[in-house]
Amino acid sequence: MREIDSSPAAEADSPASSKKPHRHPDHSGGADAHAKRLPVTLRALRHRNFQLFFGGQLISLVGTWMQSVAQLWLVYRLTGSSLLLGVVGFASQIPIFIFSPVAGTVADRYNRHRLVIATQTTSMILAFMLAFLTLSHRLPKDEMVWGIMVLASLLGVVNAFDIPARQSFLVEMVGREDLMNAIALNSSMFNGARIVGPAIAGVLVATIGEGWCFFANAVSFIAVIVGLLMMKITPREAERSASMFTHIAEGFRYAARTAPIRAILLLVGLVSLVGMPYTVLMPIFADHILHGGARGYGILMGATGIGALLGALVLASRTGVRGLGRIAALSAGGFGLSLVVFAFSKNFYFSMAILVPVGFTMMTQMACANTLIQSMVPDRLRGRMMSLYSMMFIGMSPVGALCGGAIATWLTAPWAVAIGGTASFAAACVFYWQVPRLRVEAEQLIVDQGIATRLR
Repeated sequence: MREIDSSPAAEADSPASSKKPHRHPDHSGGADAHAKRLPVTLRALRHRNFQLFFGGQLISLVGTWMQSVAQLWLVYRLTGSSLLLGVVGFASQIPIFIFSPVAGTVADRYNRHRLVIATQTTSMILAFMLAFLTLSHRLPKDEMVWGIMVLASLLGVVNAFDIPARQSFLVEMVGREDLMNAIALNSSMFNGARIVGPAIAGVLVATIGEGWCFFANAVSFIAVIVGLLMMKITPREAERSASMFTHIAEGFRYAARTAPIRAILLLVGLVSLVGMPYTVLMPIFADHILHGGARGYGILMGATGIGALLGALVLASRTGVRGLGRIAALSAGGFGLSLVVFAFSKNFYFSMAILVPVGFTMMTQMACANTLIQSMVPDRLRGRMMSLYSMMFIGMSPVGALCGGAIATWLTAPWAVAIGGTASFAAACVFYWQVPRLRVEAEQLIVDQGIATRLR
């Protein structure tokens, strides 16, 4: 993309400066003064509400990754089945695909702050239930797996409402001027936890069992709930003039007729469908192929997290959206190629090393897509567009997990991952070819939303 000028100086001398966007008060207590003392990579932390959110989520997400790793390992230990690993992945994420359209409309029609508190509290309750189910040892193996699937499905329903509400809530915490940095820091936090969580889970699973990982996750939600309750948010004016069905249809129509958003969503959906299932098959690589066991599984997942964290920090250091479309395409292509190399590695340390670029490119592509969509969409549609983003990013993964588990059963896990990597690379090539055609409309949308005020 051509450079988009989003500097304060540009606002001052631009004709568009007379139409400055509405900014949500952040009650930050001297945010401008704090901004001068913060490096550009951390500038969104000048807002008090985002500080509370960041601190609470950082603790909670460590627990979330511990539960995610322990849950897959528990299913693998009980069944040894790659197909059932895919089924559990499907059960945990397909509700996001099904319920996201409704969830995005709810996020646009109701108080996002209260909605996030409700979803986080419900997630905590479900984590306690999973810990009790595992630690009580009351169910035989078959019933235990079914219980895990039921709770995973319920958590998927909760996440369907949590993700669009939480993503669209960012602008209410930091305003438009720091939105891109907040998205990148949010991704950095997610992937920082992705390094620590699996490493802790690998040790705990190998020593005291999976149930305590689930219990630790449940306790970790207390931090984020307390942070949310301490926030001071000025309620926005929600639009409820039309029916929920009309709002859902409006969101789909906007995405379908807006070429840049449509193309980004399709890229994210295709890569998630064919590429992301490698995470579900990771226990097989860790145990049977690389012979690392539970500890090795945690290390491999942590290596992916290191790469993803680096990708998020690189994006956090950026101050504009120039070139993000091309970066997203190149990252998707790099993700696919890295997966193909990983698929056929037989050495544990080389596999660990190649998972760093896997995580880096995956995170860079998804964060660029998130940033571009949020930069182009009007606030009244933000929840709905974030719900479509979560449908594509997370909601397509369960279908891919199910297919990946089946292919791994028929052809072996390395071939399942290699096929997905090749398809991801092909999707990236198609998107890269479209970037020049999409650029002009994307830049104008960004200017219209007040993220930038003029093009150079």
